[in-house]
Amino acid sequence: MEPLDMERRVIEAAEALARSLGNDPNHTVAAAAMDTNGRIHTAVNVFHFTGGPCAELVTLGVAATAEAGPLVAMAAAGDGGRGLISPCGRCRQVLLDLHPDILVAVPTVAGPRMRPIAKLLSDTYFFPDTQAKRVFSFNRRYYDAVVSGRKTSSVRWDEQIAVGPAIFYFEDDAECPPLRGEILEVQRYRLSDLTPERLRLLNGEATEGYLEGLQRHYPAMPPDAFVDIVDFQVIPSGLDHASMNS
Repeated sequence: MEPLDMERRVIEAAEALARSLGNDPNHTVAAAAMDTNGRIHTAVNVFHFTGGPCAELVTLGVAATAEAGPLVAMAAAGDGGRGLISPCGRCRQVLLDLHPDILVAVPTVAGPRMRPIAKLLSDTYFFPDTQAKRVFSFNRRYYDAVVSGRKTSSVRWDEQIAVGPAIFYFEDDAECPPLRGEILEVQRYRLSDLTPERLRLLNGEATEGYLEGLQRHYPAMPPDAFVDIVDFQVIPSGLDHASMNS
């Protein structure tokens, strides 16, 4: 997918830091990452023959020091005008384990593109004990409906959604702060089996119209795809997750 404006800021931050690197062979790659509050954290690699950390991993430490929480976008760039570069296999595994919902910028012939980390490391081992915080992303146009409780479900295709606490992140809009929420249930259906009831449609809205909009949102979705209907709720301020389940 093409980068949103906020994701382009991440790419630009990584590339700007990479351009500032001198001729020190120990620091040759820069990385930048954005948290759910729109803050950008940057760092460089530390090359060493014993296996010094990549810029992406140093950036994770910098972000953790700043109490950034889960990260939503990352980019890395090389010195000497190399521009945007893809993460190595180790970085992909760490990102998948610690920030499973992050989007990573990769170079393509059509320019920078954002890829879900799970797509960069498919069919891999997932370390179960990381206790990674999850992020559930929305288009910013849904902010008011989610905050007010009018919208409590969403249909997703080819996304990794897990039941449990999550940060609701509204893409590309710093004026829509993240919300604490919870994924209550994920139900999977084939497109042909969707009904107005399963889609939570109100006021007589037709299934056909909804599916046309879903196809525009996911242009690569095949006609026989399975989709997930995700039920969720916003956790009111001051109410922790434990009390929600007591």
